Amino acid sequence: MNSYVSQVIEEVKQRYFWEKEFIQAVTEVLESLSLVIDKEPKYKKYRILERIVEPERIIFFRVPWTDDKGEIHINRGYRIEFNSALGPYKGGIRFHSSVTLSILKFLAFEQIFKNSLTGLPMGGGKGGSDFDLKGKSEGEVMRFCQSFMTELFRHIGPDTDVPAGDIGVGAREIGYMFGQYKRLKNEFTGVLTGKGLNWGGSLIRPEATGFGVVYFAEEMLKTRKESLEGKRVAISGFGNVAWGATIKANELGAKVVTLSGPDGYIYDEDGVKGEKIDYMLEMRASGRDCVKDYADKFKVKFVANRRPWEVKVDVALPCATQNEIDENDAKNLIKNGCKYVVEGSNMSSTPQAIEAFLSNNILYAPGKASNAGGVATSGLEMSQNSMRLQWPREEVDKRLREIMVKIHQSCVDAAKDYGTPGNYVNGANIAGFKKVADAMIDQGLV
Repeated sequence: MNSYVSQVIEEVKQRYFWEKEFIQAVTEVLESLSLVIDKEPKYKKYRILERIVEPERIIFFRVPWTDDKGEIHINRGYRIEFNSALGPYKGGIRFHSSVTLSILKFLAFEQIFKNSLTGLPMGGGKGGSDFDLKGKSEGEVMRFCQSFMTELFRHIGPDTDVPAGDIGVGAREIGYMFGQYKRLKNEFTGVLTGKGLNWGGSLIRPEATGFGVVYFAEEMLKTRKESLEGKRVAISGFGNVAWGATIKANELGAKVVTLSGPDGYIYDEDGVKGEKIDYMLEMRASGRDCVKDYADKFKVKFVANRRPWEVKVDVALPCATQNEIDENDAKNLIKNGCKYVVEGSNMSSTPQAIEAFLSNNILYAPGKASNAGGVATSGLEMSQNSMRLQWPREEVDKRLREIMVKIHQSCVDAAKDYGTPGNYVNGANIAGFKKVADAMIDQGLV
């Protein structure tokens, strides 16, 4: 590894030693960049690595709200505005009890390169709160969202920072936050994406990340002269990403045989299709967070407290959360003949799992490339808002597919140019980095 790269990684580890997810994300990206630094010394001259690992700003605030009994509760709110070299900060808002500064910094850091890969003018950011929606009434969720936006509104705007949804933040939560922003600013602008279709949202946005993952997988398979037709696919999660991926995988002729939740996974030999896909929406809306409900309804196998990576499949699409595939999971996938791993969640795989994939000739796509379809469609929503238009479903889907094909080609070209053909980790990191880094140099010391 290049000594400059090693030095910056070590500095991050010492300075933020408690932020394990952020350190993992930084290490994964910067290790790939040794190939670039060796060839292009300008990035060291302008200290781009030291600059790119530090957020432009971090906003940390309290979020007081009242429950239905009038009791006051306090949560913590964050917005990481990481890098605006390519455009307004863009990235989701996550409401989940697991939210920490480290997780949001890792997500915002990944978002920089993901947004760069889309080719759209978007910088990288992320935000959220440790608020847990489980067991909360409609009124409690609304009051929390309004309190959260009462602080956040002063830091965002259509040309400054455009948040979107993420885990725990769907159309309902976006609606409550947008309403509060509109009330406070007295303006109707495209300040949030993931909005309702009747008031500025884009068709296909809920499905977009999952659609994009499958489009990327389709391009990967083409490099080995294969297609998704007839392939067995393991999917984790049952939220928006898993739902969209299941729809598109079926459309392209694949058979989805697993879904998962915090309680375990289901194995459906007949495939998750038709009314079973519709039921995924019912499961999510129930708030129970139990994939066993699917097994009970459709009389299929349920495996408690396990992940679906032990099932024999051709393609794995992890769509749940970070580090959901560890080294043992990777070995199971390899042993059972899986040839392609395409991330739908952010940083789905541990470093040890990635190493296992790469050393066993498994085509592996990191989330910053393969799950960029969600933010790409958010960018398309921003465009529609600016023009005061709404494109038909077919137009959005066509543009999304074109973006994912271009991202795939960018990864392939960058990996080849820097001597590691077929390595999507290096390809994604290098292609995403160079565009941002060159913009930072052009814009001076900012």
